[in-house]
Amino acid sequence: MNKVVKNATEALQGIQDHMTLMVGGFGLCGIPENSIAALLQSGVKGLTVISNNAGVDDFGLGFLLKTKQIRKMISSYVGENAEFERQLLGGELEVDLIPQGTLAERIRAGGAGIPAFFTPAGVGTEVAEGKEIREFNGKLYLMESWLRADFAFVKAWKGDTMGNLVYKGTARNFNPMMATAATITVAEVEELVPAGELDPNEIHTPGVYVKRIFKGSNYEKRIEQRTVSK
Repeated sequence: MNKVVKNATEALQGIQDHMTLMVGGFGLCGIPENSIAALLQSGVKGLTVISNNAGVDDFGLGFLLKTKQIRKMISSYVGENAEFERQLLGGELEVDLIPQGTLAERIRAGGAGIPAFFTPAGVGTEVAEGKEIREFNGKLYLMESWLRADFAFVKAWKGDTMGNLVYKGTARNFNPMMATAATITVAEVEELVPAGELDPNEIHTPGVYVKRIFKGSNYEKRIEQRTVSK
């Protein structure tokens, strides 16, 4: 089955206001730049976005925050976005802040069909409010539920026409697990090859999880905080 679509705009077919989206990447590394741009142009609003971070003020998910297309963020690291901070403190944006490992595992659980699990992270903090706590082997654990989404937008280094994906470096944080945890997974890739050209031993996301794939373009790959020696 050929899952290739022409571009990000075509890949957004079926997206509606008030949906829940997963957006891959770690900081600004491995984010689906083309898909975010298409979401911005679509004008879709009232979104709940699950992402490790909220981008920066003028890039990544920061674009969608600026236009107030995002109603709620479910994230673990948001320290690089002043507009995010302003909306949060002003009561304009609903936010769930989740320990990073817990966020990753809740997404992985969603893809694996595991509705809940127990973790020690967050016990005794605000994270635990309203959640079940159990003791195992003399230690307290907090019950966390899975996360799933209507759409997942992921970015890979290479992909084939069947949707098999290979990530590079830090892009393997969050992208692979998000690809498994949505009703419709859209993958954008830097290099798109015919089915059969990828080494099966190097595939990180099997094509069975991917509904649509396209070759992206004009990637900026910005760096959040550039530090150089004098």
